[in-house]
Amino acid sequence: MTVKSTARARKKAAPGVPDNLRAGTGAAPELVQLLTPEGDRVEHPDFPLVTSPEELRALYRDLVLVRRFDAEATSLQRQGELGLWASLLGQEAAQVGSGRAMRPGDYAFPTYREHGVAWCRDVDPLNLLGMFRGVNHGGWDPNEKNFHLYTIVIGAQTLHATGYAMGITKDGADDAVIAYFGDGASSQGDVNEAFTFASVYNSPVVFFCQNNQWAISEPTTNQTRIPLYRRASGFGFPGVRVDGNDVLACLAVTRWALDHARTGNGPVLVEAFTYRMGAHTTSDDPTRYRGSEETEAWKAKDPITRLKAHLEKEGLADDAFFAGVEAESDALGLRVREGVRSMPDPDPTLIFDHVYAEPHALVDEERAEYVAYAASFEGGEQN
Repeated sequence: MTVKSTARARKKAAPGVPDNLRAGTGAAPELVQLLTPEGDRVEHPDFPLVTSPEELRALYRDLVLVRRFDAEATSLQRQGELGLWASLLGQEAAQVGSGRAMRPGDYAFPTYREHGVAWCRDVDPLNLLGMFRGVNHGGWDPNEKNFHLYTIVIGAQTLHATGYAMGITKDGADDAVIAYFGDGASSQGDVNEAFTFASVYNSPVVFFCQNNQWAISEPTTNQTRIPLYRRASGFGFPGVRVDGNDVLACLAVTRWALDHARTGNGPVLVEAFTYRMGAHTTSDDPTRYRGSEETEAWKAKDPITRLKAHLEKEGLADDAFFAGVEAESDALGLRVREGVRSMPDPDPTLIFDHVYAEPHALVDEERAEYVAYAASFEGGEQN
């Protein structure tokens, strides 16, 4: 049986594709939103979501702790403790909502900014920081967490995700894959090639684009004539735009997309329309290419503020709950600061240990040359 026929055989009853999301239609789907910036709950006919008070409080906790961890990392980089940091400030809802939509068997392929998704997959924040400090190459087992190592090459992870999803189809497993990338990466050839393979092979993968509107330093309008989610129709699968600052909408839409993919119906492109409140990385100065007015306008759409407003309006959380989350946030901040500063420097020769799976004569020779070079400075002054 071919891969294509296997994929067709896997098709089961799945949540239907709303008419305005079907590939090839000219209709423009609205921005899917379940929680307004003012904290009011609204319904959407195509993406219903039922949540308990406990689940809403848990999502709020996720958002607050992820933001605190991110803020501490930014401060540590400014203090010289990290080499670089890519902040997610403003994108917490997109990451937590999509991260909590995954089942345990689903697999995520991140870029280098998915700290909130890592949190949802139980990756210790100190492992992430160890990589940016240069003391490890990731620090977690991807197959244990079902969360791949960070990918620095822009867009490459979408191909990795598609290949993994094709493997799921061949194995007949009831899992799905989610590939994260940004609006800037949407112009990469790797991303468009991944779209082609995923569509043709009906692969169970969700392409989750966090459109923070500025890539590295260029607005989205400089790289696309149409909204990004509409690109999916050219490859033959559905695309949907969701309010990326609405954690409930991101949860509902991603859960629908993963179920659509896992039941044999092929890929989905989700565009989480959000905003990067800070710099692209700590080596960037966003004031050089965008105005403060735009940033101030997006502060009113803050994902944490709107969920807190909802909890307060509906009487779903009291002062004791918010104080408890704040205390937990402080404890996390302290653990992060102390943990990073106490990380031991790695043995420089470790860089040679995992170049190949088996011993390699050339690597052994290069290791020996380095050890001899480093030993030449012992007891003397290095110039």
